[in-house]
This record gives sequence, C-alpha cells and structure tokens, in this order.
Amino acid sequence: MRLDRRPSLMVPNSYMNYSEPTKLAVLACPGGERFADEVIVHLKRQYRRRFEKKAAVLAKRYAETKETVVRKLNFSNDLASSVNSLPGDVNAFRMPKFKIPARFTWFPNGEIKTEILESIRGRNVYIFQDVENHLPVSFNEGKNQKVLSVNDHLMTLFVAVDAVKQAGAASVTLVIPVYPYSRQHKKKGREGLTASRIGKMLEAMGVDRIITLDIHSREIENAFNFMKLENLHASYQIIRKLSEIVDIHSPDFTVVSPDTGAVDRNKFYATSLKKPLALLYKERDYSRVTQNALDNNIAQVKLLGTVEGKTVFMADDMLGTGGTLLKAMQFLKEQGAKEVICAISLPFFSGDAIEHFEEAYRRGLFKRIIGTNAVRHEELLKREWYVSVNVTGLFAQTISRLHHGRSLSSILDNRAIIEKLLAQK
Repeated sequence: MRLDRRPSLMVPNSYMNYSEPTKLAVLACPGGERFADEVIVHLKRQYRRRFEKKAAVLAKRYAETKETVVRKLNFSNDLASSVNSLPGDVNAFRMPKFKIPARFTWFPNGEIKTEILESIRGRNVYIFQDVENHLPVSFNEGKNQKVLSVNDHLMTLFVAVDAVKQAGAASVTLVIPVYPYSRQHKKKGREGLTASRIGKMLEAMGVDRIITLDIHSREIENAFNFMKLENLHASYQIIRKLSEIVDIHSPDFTVVSPDTGAVDRNKFYATSLKKPLALLYKERDYSRVTQNALDNNIAQVKLLGTVEGKTVFMADDMLGTGGTLLKAMQFLKEQGAKEVICAISLPFFSGDAIEHFEEAYRRGLFKRIIGTNAVRHEELLKREWYVSVNVTGLFAQTISRLHHGRSLSSILDNRAIIEKLLAQK
C-alpha cells in the first residue's frame, strides 16, 4: 500500500482528529472513581463508533477499501502523536485507555497526597470527584478504606488539581456531578458566600472549567472571572423514564412546582410536555434549622392551581433530608391528587430520609421518585419506589465535544431531542 497515493487522506500534525482523543486524559479521585469508570465506558463506545463511521464515509468517498482507510487514519494519528507510534493493531481502531494511573495516599494525621504515575504533560485532563460519595473509598493502593465527608472529598480534589498542574497538564477540567456548598450561594446576614468562594479557590489553582449537573443557583457562575461552568440537565433522561411510568399525554397529567425556587425548572417540564403548571407556595420559619425529614421549617403551604384527580409530577434539583418534599406530597394528596411522581437530579437522601420515604410510600403519598446516578447511593436502588436514570452518557458527550472544540448547544438546551422523544411516545 502506498501511503502517498491519496494525500487528501493525510492529516497534518496540528490537526486534532475527532475520532482520535490522544490528548484526552481522565484522573479519578477516590470518591469519583465509580462515576469516572462509567463515563469512560461511554467515551470508548463513542470514539469507536466515530472512527468506524469516519472510515466508512472516507472509503466510499475516495473509492478505497475500508481496511485501507483504517490504516491511513491510524498512520495519520501516529504522525500527529508526540510518541513514535500509538500502541495497538494498525489495521483496527486502537482504543485509548483515557484513565491516568495515580496513587492517592491517606496519612495518619488526615493529610492526603496525589501522585501521577505517568507523564501528562500537554494533555487535557478531566478530574472526576463526587463530593457526596459517603461510601468507603480506597487509599494507599487499596490498603485503607475511608468514609469521607464533603470537606475530605474537596481537599482530595484540591491536591489532585495541584498535582495535575505541577505535572504540566495543558488544561484542567473538573467533572463534579455535585457542586460543593452550592446551597450557600446568597447572604442572609452575617454569613459567607461559600459556593462562590470554592469556585474562586479552584480558579486560582488554575482550573479552566467545571462540568456539573443542575447547579443549585446560576448566581454561582457569576462569581468567576475566567473559569467556565457547564451546567448540564438530566431533563431528557428524566422525561424518558417518566414516560415509562405513566401516560405523559394523558389530560389528567399536570406539573407542580414544589416551591417558588423551582418554578423555572418545572416550567421547562410543563412547556416541554405541553401540560399545565401549578405552584406550591410555602411560608418558612428560617429561625429553625431542620435535622431530619420529619422536622422541617415550613409554617404554611398554599396551592396555586388545581390537582384534584390529577397525576402530579414535581421536579427539584436536590433532596437532603426530604422534609419539604414529604410535606408537599402529603399536601397534594389532601388536595385530591391521584398520583404523585417526583424527579430529583441530586438525590442525597441524608440522615434517615430513606426510611421516612419508605413509610410515606407505604401510606400511598407518592408513586415513584426518579433520581440520577450523579450521587452514589446503593441503598436507594433497593427500594421499590426509587428509579435511577444514568447521566454518565451525557457527561461523556460533553467531555468529548469540549475536548474537540465542538458546540454544546444541543446538550445544554435539549428541547429539540425532548420533542423528538415525545413524538415517538
């Protein structure tokens, strides 16, 4: 085979092939390893599919065999690589490994250290961390298991960022499904704006971008000078799962916002589903700090709209102890709602929340709760009333598009694919 026969198939060294992610690297912190591994599975599928599609299209266009085109693509990718040649069979797609080997050490005094075990100089590194992972995670090459707090996970993220920057990464992007301290985003007296402070600290360390899911307030992004924030939404995945549970085209289906803060989110669902929107207005006693689901600071609830005889759908960004949602569901049933289904992007279920929701389910207060796997919570998956949707594919698409400088518009504004989904149902 003569490699110079078709010069149009050659790729210059400066070209970044959309089917060849040689400079894309993933570093998984101990808390974010499970999520990172699932995203990598999707990345591998995407890149294999793109490579094979590209080879088929070029083979047809240039009247070559697919095998010849595959060899030429691999040759071009070798030319563009900083190493002599990429490992693997030159006659097939060579799957990159993506994940960077690293060692995370936990010292007896509580200090944490990150060591990168291969060169990452010039690579675009995506650091994964799940600050709400409260299951045991491994340190010291698996010799120690630790249950970490949000602050421990955050410190692990800080030392990982520092190690990556010291190792010469070209760019650093954080993949954190839950943005830490996001509920501390506005002042009501003598308190800090910790959500923005965390972002500024990361920005000062050299982080270029954060990818997160359903951030509690867009005000947080306004605190950054140069760092970008990609706020993903699981609305498509949630609607797809919702359509499997109930008839979303029924005239008895309605959307209810659980409070004024969730109006925009539920208005999006109501508009997408072409259903009416009702609102629960709650008066709170902010002098009280709640500790569990049965102890909340809601003084009074009012309904704007009607739910009698309706199947009600409510969506919110996060669920902590769940007291607010439990009270809302009970109120809706008292107002004559036939069924109640809720969607939660970040299902923390803190404290005794799972047990309280189990009791509410037995009492018939709700039908299902749809959550995402952005928060690792194995106990929830055992419950009949809980349904999980997978958002790792969404994160994989976002990472791949960012890495190759492609638009995120169709991901960040997913109304078009939701319309296609509803047309099929």
